[in-house]
Amino acid sequence: MDKFLYVAMSGAKQGMNALAVRANNLANANTDGFKSDMTQARAMQAFGEGLPTRVFSMIESPGTNFSSGPIKSTGRDLDIAIKGDGWIAVQAADGSEAYTRAGGLKFDNTGLLINSRNTPIMGDAGPIVLPLPIDKVQISPDGIISVRPQGATAEVIEEVARIKFVNPGNDQMMRGEDGLFRLMSGLPAPKDPMVQVESGAIEGSNVNPVHEMVAMIDIQRQYEMQVKMMKNAEEADRSSSSLLRIG
Repeated sequence: MDKFLYVAMSGAKQGMNALAVRANNLANANTDGFKSDMTQARAMQAFGEGLPTRVFSMIESPGTNFSSGPIKSTGRDLDIAIKGDGWIAVQAADGSEAYTRAGGLKFDNTGLLINSRNTPIMGDAGPIVLPLPIDKVQISPDGIISVRPQGATAEVIEEVARIKFVNPGNDQMMRGEDGLFRLMSGLPAPKDPMVQVESGAIEGSNVNPVHEMVAMIDIQRQYEMQVKMMKNAEEADRSSSSLLRIG
């Protein structure tokens, strides 16, 4: 009876964790460049004094779905979408280098180039700062940023920086708590000149809202089943106690 209750209890707990993963995916269905997390269930043996006979269920997130999201044309000069595999290098809040597919770029009043999450974009020599004031910004397919200074004629275009693109392989990447990706080794990835971008477009989220909703309904039903199992275990325990008293 104790083992029966243990499995149901752990199943209900891990079901709630899986629901949180799916809910996070659904909440980011409209987040540019977002990659959905995947979940799976497996049995785990409990360790400790008096526990080796117990097995509990565990639902975990084994990885990320790295498939590309839809490319949405915006016509905006500072929007870029990576074609195929690759990542945009950014500077995380702790100063480390991280990677994202969110390509909706802008610059603040100091000229610092940032994305829609206000994360600085990295170049070959660190965060990119544009020379203000400027009238126009262009980003080439290989990430070279060219600007036309304010007041200059139309033919005056100056190259000022190049966005750092990397492509270490998706199997080497993992998502951090801040939502940005990093190499599993913790080291910065080398730049890859083969990564190309499409200007005037952004990559949308790869989340399928219908799929996530169906998965959430299924997990909720599983949770209800685990709770019923716990109630059945309680009723069976009461019945056993009643038989012992009669005896």
